[in-house]
Amino acid sequence: MKLLPVVAVLGLLAPPALAQSTPAPPPITLSELEQLALENNPTASAAAAGIDAARGRTRQAGAWPNPVIGYSGEEIKRGALDTRGEHGFFVEQTVPLGGKLRLSRDVFQKTIEQAEAVRDLQRLRILSSVRQMFYSVLLTERRIDVQERLAVLASEAVGVTAQLFNVGAADRPDYLEMEIESRRLQLQLNRSRNELFASRAQLAALTGVREVAARPIAGTIDAAIPELEREQVIRALLEQSPELRAARGELERTRAVTARSRRETYPDLFLRGGSAYNREHGEDTGRPIGWEGTLEAGVSLPLFNRNAGGIAASRADETRAQAEVTRLELALQSHAASQFANYLTALRASEAYRTEILPRAEEAYRLYLTRYRQMAAAYPQVLVAQRTLFEMSNEYLESLNEAWRAALQLQGFLAGDGLDAPTAAGGAGETPSIGRGGQR
Repeated sequence: MKLLPVVAVLGLLAPPALAQSTPAPPPITLSELEQLALENNPTASAAAAGIDAARGRTRQAGAWPNPVIGYSGEEIKRGALDTRGEHGFFVEQTVPLGGKLRLSRDVFQKTIEQAEAVRDLQRLRILSSVRQMFYSVLLTERRIDVQERLAVLASEAVGVTAQLFNVGAADRPDYLEMEIESRRLQLQLNRSRNELFASRAQLAALTGVREVAARPIAGTIDAAIPELEREQVIRALLEQSPELRAARGELERTRAVTARSRRETYPDLFLRGGSAYNREHGEDTGRPIGWEGTLEAGVSLPLFNRNAGGIAASRADETRAQAEVTRLELALQSHAASQFANYLTALRASEAYRTEILPRAEEAYRLYLTRYRQMAAAYPQVLVAQRTLFEMSNEYLESLNEAWRAALQLQGFLAGDGLDAPTAAGGAGETPSIGRGGQR
């Protein structure tokens, strides 16, 4: 009479043997996936373009106003041709004073620094997401392998129970329970296969290369999970987080805008010069007077507009930016504490499953099976022990997955998802204009 096979936990959780089949695409490594993502993920190029845009606005903010050139005429009369009058040209130029151009450049120079922080944040998002999805695929593949072996075991158990039922050594409820357990494992296996398909599709989306979804992954979940220390993680987060750097860059930009707003009412110098041909005849010579030069100069007076509203708005933006830096520091500390708790819980759970719970569950199943073979234990006890082993195997993989995910998020400074759109650096689309000189 065929008996239920003994499950070895190390066999269940070991990597699957490579099947002999048609040549498959070469496995792709984590470093290759990271490089593909940095090259092809559209959010990376969008974040880099933000730096180019900020540099362009910096150059534009430091440009002088364009001069105005035009025609001038005086004593022009309608009707018959009049030989008198003046006809000429002029050139007008606004000269910004008080360092307005320098202060305008400073505003957008801060925007460049902020855009660089946004780019670094986006790169970190991409790399962190790729790493998380990489280990998620490996864990799901291992889970499928375990569940396939468990499903085979359950299917064999159904057959053995049927034989025992036929000879009167097992009751029909025992047979029905085993059928239910086998069907439940098949459903779990189907769910894991669907999750693997989704994880591979997400990994391909992160890298921007569709073919990645079909390539085998070169790696193993048996690599040691990073050992992290709480205070060191939080300190590094507050000192090195690109998200915080971007928020602090926004604060510096608003301070530069405030300085520029305060200088807005500083007088600008307006110069106008030209030349006109005076066709009026001189009394002494009887000939046209000829070319005459003109020169005008003036400054703007801040009598009615002292930019009080602009200064107040700039100071309010500065206060808002300072509050955002503080809020983000507190939010990151709170999120890091929560993730670190998840990390420690999952890490200790995975260690306990691997070293204590799974060996005991396997031993309990083996002992119940031996006693059942000797007719010293009821079959439901064997069934309960088998189900416990099944569940502990899956829970071990779940805790391993959670430990990897939390560790990678903490190492990635809680940056977010690699397909989230990069945040635009502050001041995008703004270009200060000065004076009456038209386009910059």
